[in-house]
Amino acid sequence: MSKRYYILLVFIFLTKALLAQTPKLTASVSKAQVGTGDTFEITFSISANVEGFNPPDMSAFQIVGGPNQSSSMEMINGATTVNTAYSFVLMAVKEGEFTIGPGAVVVNGRRISSNAVKVKVVKGQRAQQSTGGRAKGMQPAAGNLPLATDLSKDLFLRAVIDKDNVYQGQQILLTYRIYTRVAITQYNVTKLPDLTGFWNEDITPPKQAQLRQEVLNGVKYNVADLKQVILFPEHAGNITIDPFSTDFVVRLPAPAKDIMDQFFGGAFVDKKYTTKSAPLVVHVRPLPENGKPPGFTGAVGNFSIESSIDKTSVKANDPLNYKVKVTGAGNIKLLKELNPNFPSDFEKYDPKLTDSITDKAAGVSGYRFYNYLLIPRKEGDYTIDPLKLSYFNPSTGRYTTLTTKGFHIKVAKGNNESNVTALAGDKQDVKLLAKDIRYIKTGSAGLTKAGEDFFGSLLYYLLLLLGPALCLIAYLVRNWHEKANSDIVKVKSRRASRVAAKHLANAQKQLTAKNTQAFYEAVFRGLYGYLGDKLNISYADLNKDVITSTLSKRGVESGVIDHLMETLDMCEMARYAPVTVSEQQVFEKAKGVINDIEDEI
Repeated sequence: MSKRYYILLVFIFLTKALLAQTPKLTASVSKAQVGTGDTFEITFSISANVEGFNPPDMSAFQIVGGPNQSSSMEMINGATTVNTAYSFVLMAVKEGEFTIGPGAVVVNGRRISSNAVKVKVVKGQRAQQSTGGRAKGMQPAAGNLPLATDLSKDLFLRAVIDKDNVYQGQQILLTYRIYTRVAITQYNVTKLPDLTGFWNEDITPPKQAQLRQEVLNGVKYNVADLKQVILFPEHAGNITIDPFSTDFVVRLPAPAKDIMDQFFGGAFVDKKYTTKSAPLVVHVRPLPENGKPPGFTGAVGNFSIESSIDKTSVKANDPLNYKVKVTGAGNIKLLKELNPNFPSDFEKYDPKLTDSITDKAAGVSGYRFYNYLLIPRKEGDYTIDPLKLSYFNPSTGRYTTLTTKGFHIKVAKGNNESNVTALAGDKQDVKLLAKDIRYIKTGSAGLTKAGEDFFGSLLYYLLLLLGPALCLIAYLVRNWHEKANSDIVKVKSRRASRVAAKHLANAQKQLTAKNTQAFYEAVFRGLYGYLGDKLNISYADLNKDVITSTLSKRGVESGVIDHLMETLDMCEMARYAPVTVSEQQVFEKAKGVINDIEDEI
């Protein structure tokens, strides 16, 4: 044999040896065909130590559990084999034939991909509907399993204020804070307090909560601030800040089934946990009456004020700008309108406000500009009196009055002064300037005797008939209204679409705010409220079977009914677990279903 032939044989032998030593990642499913609402398991297994796992795209299904990792070891004739598996619990949400692409793992620095698997989803049995039920065939998600551990000491919420004894109008920093010693995979603030009794200003939160460590009662926790709000008490007394609540999904280690499972770290399970903070009480003292200035309007904080004017010498009817700048920290956004004293011959316009105010954890601070446009209407020498601003400083517990400087304005005669009406300080000093004000007419006014042209005219008789005509119209309208509202069933049916429109408007608002859970809740309530009123079904008896039967009897097409049921299913599933359907698509589908039912009934 030639040398080339031997080299080829050696190459083939080595290639087969390498392929035989390369582990294979296998993907398999517990069911190849499932019904909508049913769950199944997909497993990726390999006989090797895995350095990393990349799951495939499974967006066609709802993930209700996983990833769960398990490892086992086999020793045969001195050779040790490690088997690793990753599994997910998936739920079918829509009919069709779907392909789950390859997953991938990294073994000894090499990327190994699995095979793709196909799953056929058929129409499942429609579940009995109730207000708090779950569709048949849907297994409880791991996050809804009963807790096996008391998490109250490992995960809790606190509402923290920087001070609890303040004056009315003094700013307070409220922080919603989370303390945890467990792994959190997801959280959702479900209820924030109404903050009744406070004027509040939200602080823009960071894009992602920053974790830090803090020791509380001798225990070290990971701490993050979820939200911060600046509060200004609106009245004196004890004001309670209600608790806020949050839903968490925490990842806890699952119990080890055997010693090998324990050796390789075991598995993990996601648990749903809801907790809320304790209420807080703020003691608000009234502002002291002793020393309160006459011009005090409620400013609390620490402020400064300055005024300026763009010119001190003008002609009559030429504009000038009087500016006031208030700078400081406190309830600057609640400052009431200033009341500068301008000469009576000056025409004054409402001020233009310009704010440059920041809301930070240190408090609300910045400045506010008041720009007054003034137009002197008469020549002369005028004075703009100094402006006073009084505020209460909670740091010192005293009132402070600030005074700006005054300005002397010299107004020369303008070119068009004769075309303007001016009112001097003496009310008798009123002059006729052009056509704005005229003197009393002294000649013949052409007056006639009162009622001489009205009595016996057509208008006179029309007004006499107007009273009885209005009474008759009111009587007919009242009878029509009573008749139209005597049938409660028809009234509810007529108002059904308006009730649904209110819920859908709320859903649109939640969609814009990206509040997914509240969005699906609003769509769900809107559809059920509409169907209950439209079909005259009590809420207690309202379920999918009754809805389907009633709509069929009312002549609604089966396609419309199927679209309605599909929309209700998606809304209901989204209330318990995240879905991958576009919220905008669900919103448009809900509106379309209501319009279709209105057209057919």
